[in-house]
Amino acid sequence: MDDRIYLYLVWGIGIILFISAVPRGKRRVAQIAFLFKQFLTWILGLIVVEFDLIEYPVRFFASVNRSSFTFEYFAYPCICAVFNSRYPEGRSIPYKLVYFAAYTSAMTLIEWMIERNSTFIEYIHWSWYWTWLSLFITFGMSRAFTRWFFHVKHVPQQREGVQ
Repeated sequence: MDDRIYLYLVWGIGIILFISAVPRGKRRVAQIAFLFKQFLTWILGLIVVEFDLIEYPVRFFASVNRSSFTFEYFAYPCICAVFNSRYPEGRSIPYKLVYFAAYTSAMTLIEWMIERNSTFIEYIHWSWYWTWLSLFITFGMSRAFTRWFFHVKHVPQQREGVQ
């Protein structure tokens, strides 16, 4: 069986997750978080593979790019969309830190297991704690951007005759 089947499976699970786990009223929040995380992970993913820190032997678009289109451009942003759409805004700071750590740790554990048990990811000069730290920081950046995006006040229009 071709290993790419598993990549298609990730896409299918991601789509189902996005549709089922994002609350209806938070779809716009999820979309903004998804797009912002794509921006971050796409750039960071390219940097990581260009510096030979991680290798993705099985990937889509292998002749064009050394980064994993599936993980960097879809899976991580999809999880980030769920993270932001379900963020516990009204809870205490310790609770929010646990929320951050739970998502970051779960994703790191999954990536580590994939790295250990498959050919999809190979750590060259990388370790699980770099994944954890980079995910924690990018989740924080996506949360800050999403909050900023939805709390920007519109510039009032000028009244006619007033300069």
